[in-house]
Amino acid sequence: MSKPEYFIGLMSGTSMDGVDAVLVDFSAKQPRLIASHTEAIPAHLFKGLQRLCQPETDEINRLGRLDRSVGQLFAQAVNHLLAKTTVAASEVIAIGSHGQTVRHMPNLEISFTLQIGDPNTIAIETNIDVIADFRRKDIALGGQGAPLVPAFHEQVFAQPNHSRVILNIGGIANVTYLPGNSEPVLGFDTGPGNTLIDAFIQQALGQPFDDDGAWADSGTSHPDLLKHLLSHSYFSLAYPKSTGRELFNHAWLEQQLADYSHLDQQDIQSTLLDLTCHSIANDIHKLSSTGELFVCGGGALNKALMRRLTSLLPGYKVDTTNVLGLDVKWVEGIAFAWLAMRHHHDLPANLPAVTGASRAAVLGGRFKAR
Repeated sequence: MSKPEYFIGLMSGTSMDGVDAVLVDFSAKQPRLIASHTEAIPAHLFKGLQRLCQPETDEINRLGRLDRSVGQLFAQAVNHLLAKTTVAASEVIAIGSHGQTVRHMPNLEISFTLQIGDPNTIAIETNIDVIADFRRKDIALGGQGAPLVPAFHEQVFAQPNHSRVILNIGGIANVTYLPGNSEPVLGFDTGPGNTLIDAFIQQALGQPFDDDGAWADSGTSHPDLLKHLLSHSYFSLAYPKSTGRELFNHAWLEQQLADYSHLDQQDIQSTLLDLTCHSIANDIHKLSSTGELFVCGGGALNKALMRRLTSLLPGYKVDTTNVLGLDVKWVEGIAFAWLAMRHHHDLPANLPAVTGASRAAVLGGRFKAR
C-alpha cells in the first residue's frame, strides 16, 4: 500500500455560509476524502465581509484587518479538522486555500480578482505550508481567473464516450462540460446560484436560506418578472465568462424588483429560484441537448431547485456527484486540495479553453510555515 499523500483544501464561497475544510489523500488514482469540517463564520466577520464587498471609504484598513481575521478563521478550520483525525500536521504536505473573494472584476481594462485570508497567518497557526492565490496567475495570462474547478472535474469525473455536465451550485453557479471525446472541456459561470434566493429570504423572513426551497414552492413564479431578470446581458455573453457578488447582489436585486413590489414575497422567491434554474438550463442546452448532469454544492440539497431544474432538462439524466463517489458538500474543497497538489508537483491546473488564459500554468504561490 502506497504512503498517503495528504493535502488539505479550504473553501469559502460567495455565499459566505462557512469555511469548508477537507483532508484528502491523493496517493491513489482517485482522491480519497479522509475527513471534513465546516467552520462557521462569526456574525461580526460575516457582516464585515459583506460590507467589504461593497465599495466604501476606509477600505484599505478594513481589508487589512479582515485579511488577517479570515486567515485566523481558516487556520482554526484546519486545526479543528485535524482534531477529528489521527493525522498530524507534520504529515500534511500543504494546505490549498481559496480565500474569501471580495472583488472579482475580470472584464475591466486592467482586470483583477482579489481573495483575502492571509496565507502566512494560516501557515504559522497550523504549522503547515499553504498554497494560495490560485486565480491571479490566470488573470495575468489574460484569463478570467475562474472557474478553476473544471480541470479537477475533468480529472475525477470524465469518462470516455460519456457526455457529462458537472454543475456546482454555490452562491454563483458554474458548469463544466465533459464531452467524453476529443473535444475540449468547457466551463463557465452561468450566473446566480443560491445568492439571490438566500438574500431575499434573509431580508423577508430573517432566515439564512430557503430550506429545500419550501418557501419558493409555496409561491407562484411571475412570468414577466422572470423574463425581465433573464434579460440581463450577462446571460447572453459568450464564454469564457465569470461573475460574482459584484454583479448579482442585494442592491441589484432591489433595483430589478422596483416595479414588482406589488407581488407576494413567496411569488418573488419562486421567481428567483426559477431564475437560477432557467439560466443554468439555458446554458446547458447551449452545450448539449442530451447527456448526464451531476450536481454538487449547496444547491444540490435544495429539493425544489433540483426538481425544477430536472424538468427543464428532459434530455438529461440528472443526479448528484454522490453517485460518482464525491459528496456534494465537499467537491469544491477537494478541488482546492487538488490544486495545492498540482502546485506541489509543478503541474498546470487551469484550462485555457475555460478561462481564456493564453496558456496553461502552475497556479498559486507557496507560503512556508517555517
